[in-house]
Amino acid sequence: MTWEVFNIIGTIAFAISGAIVAMEEEYDIFGVYILGIVTAFGGGAIRNLLIGVPISALWDQSMLFHIALASMTLVFLFPNNILRHWRKWGNFTDAIGLSAFAIQGALYAVKMGHPISAAVVAAVLTGTGGGIIRDLLAQRKPLVLREEIYAVWAVCAGLLIGFEVASTPEELYALFAIIVILRVLSYTFKWKLPNRNVYSNRKKDVVS
Repeated sequence: MTWEVFNIIGTIAFAISGAIVAMEEEYDIFGVYILGIVTAFGGGAIRNLLIGVPISALWDQSMLFHIALASMTLVFLFPNNILRHWRKWGNFTDAIGLSAFAIQGALYAVKMGHPISAAVVAAVLTGTGGGIIRDLLAQRKPLVLREEIYAVWAVCAGLLIGFEVASTPEELYALFAIIVILRVLSYTFKWKLPNRNVYSNRKKDVVS
C-alpha cells in the first residue's frame, strides 16, 4: 500500500509540474500532455533500464496514466488567478514529485534485492530523471544542475532506505515530508553545494 501511495503522489506531482512548465513555455494542450507524461514516467523508465526491469512494465500502469491525464487536464483548466502563481506551485509540486519518486525508486531497488548503491541510483534516477527530460524538452537548464541543492535529497532517501533506517510506513511518510521540506528550503533560501570556477582567476586578471 505504501508503495502505491508514493507512486500515485509522485505521478500526480510530476504530471502537474510538467504541465506547468509547458504552460510557462506557452505550449498548446498537446504539448502540455506530452511534457506532463514524460515528467511523470521518464524517471521510472530510465530506472527500469538500469536495474533490469523491462520498459514495457510501464504499460502495466494504466491507472497511473489515467491519473496523470486527469491531473494535467485539471491544471490546464485552472482559472488564471490561480495560474498567476504557477512558478511557486511548480517548484512545490516538483519537490513533492522528487521526494515521492526518490523513495519509490529506492523501495523498488530494495524490493528486488539490489545493494545499497543500486537503491541510491534508483532513488536519484526516479526522482530526477523525469524532471531532467522535462527541462531539456522545454530548453531549460535542468533543476538537478542548478545551484540549489536538489538531487542530494534523493541520495539521502536512497541511503536511508538502503540502510533500512526508514522502512515502516510511518517512517517512510515522515521521510517524504522531510525531503519535501528540505527541497522547499533549498530553493527558498538558495542553499548551495560548494562549487569551483576554473576561470575565476582569469576573470580577475582581465578585470585588473
